[in-house]
Amino acid sequence: MFEQINTLLLEKFGELGPLIAVGMLGILLVLLTLPTLLKKQKDPLDKLKQSAKPRASTADKSDDEVKALRQRSKADKLDKYATFLEPKTEEEMSAARLKLMQAGYRSKSSVRTFHFAQMALGLVFLLLGILYVVIASATGEVSTQKMVLSVIIPGAVGYYLPKYWVKRRLQARQEEITNGFPDSLDMMLVCVEAGQSLDQSIIRVSQEIKAGYPALAEEYEVVAHEMKAGKDKVSVLKDMGERCGVSDVSSFVTVLIQSASFGTSIADALRVYADEMRDKRVMRAEEKANVLPTKLTLGTMMFTVPPLMIILLGPSVHEIYTTLSTANF
Repeated sequence: MFEQINTLLLEKFGELGPLIAVGMLGILLVLLTLPTLLKKQKDPLDKLKQSAKPRASTADKSDDEVKALRQRSKADKLDKYATFLEPKTEEEMSAARLKLMQAGYRSKSSVRTFHFAQMALGLVFLLLGILYVVIASATGEVSTQKMVLSVIIPGAVGYYLPKYWVKRRLQARQEEITNGFPDSLDMMLVCVEAGQSLDQSIIRVSQEIKAGYPALAEEYEVVAHEMKAGKDKVSVLKDMGERCGVSDVSSFVTVLIQSASFGTSIADALRVYADEMRDKRVMRAEEKANVLPTKLTLGTMMFTVPPLMIILLGPSVHEIYTTLSTANF
């Protein structure tokens, strides 16, 4: 089917017929997408605010003019396109913000920047694919199937590249938190047994582990700042469990909440949980060590068995070949 379409385009428009068809298809898709993207629905809350707010005075206008003259940041520029750079529903927005927060991106415009990066990289890679098709068409004949794939595949790669980056960043951050959490619990236990409160021990632990585990130290610093600001301790600990996205941290948060609810000693709870975390870390190391021989089996078979077969069977094959050659002669 692609060959028939290619032949028809070459007959109608000449050598650049397939390229013209791909370009027209891209322009058509952009024109069909623009009305949906640029359609901005008015928020009912904005209508209520406008109706409740009195008319701005001349002083307010001057303040607005002064603000407009200020140099805006990158996030302010993206505010104009927030209608199609951010999810429409609150659930999708919360899920995207939580995922980026777990990856270490905490700014208010992180979701907007992420979707902007997806759109920008998708368009850039799409243009690179079109440029490659133009150069390939000028140097030789290119089939329609190869032309379409050369344009679509780079665009898809550029669109999914930020998502892959965030996923890898999230996995690396969670692994770092998992590795450093048992050590931080031991330090926290020492601080609590020395007479410090939980808030002070969290601050001290965040300072001590910053060099080795910066992601975990950052989470502890956020917890300490929120507690200083007067936020409820239970809410602060639950938020930490959600931000980390690690089961060990969530279990630790549950232990602290139960200890505070029932009035038991925090030091005893930390001592028991720290022992469990150390045992769990040893079990993870043993699991990786036990899996290693299985992973090495394939490599051993690939790089050991063929040379061994050559060494064992090579002389016999050579002798048989020599004997047959002599007999035929």
